[in-house]
Amino acid sequence: MEIKKSIEDKKLLIKVEGRLDSTTANDLEAAINESIEDKEEVVIDFTNLEYISSAGLRVLLATQKIMAKQGILKVCGLNETVKEIFDVTGFSDILTIE
Repeated sequence: MEIKKSIEDKKLLIKVEGRLDSTTANDLEAAINESIEDKEEVVIDFTNLEYISSAGLRVLLATQKIMAKQGILKVCGLNETVKEIFDVTGFSDILTIE
């Protein structure tokens, strides 16, 4: 998995490429946690994400809990496979998806 971050004022953009599973979820969580303080918007771009497991969903849930207190979390670029996982697990109802 590859993670690219960019920060623009109070906005954090994270692009994730590859597979987000139990072996890579901690890397994403660390990347988010080191940059999330004082951010009003976090956008996670999954355009090049092939797969997400429950470990990846846990990272998103933890991020959503933080951002509910300080701003908004948005997820974008879901392919059909990842979108179906979000739909089945109810994450489509919890997260802002663009």
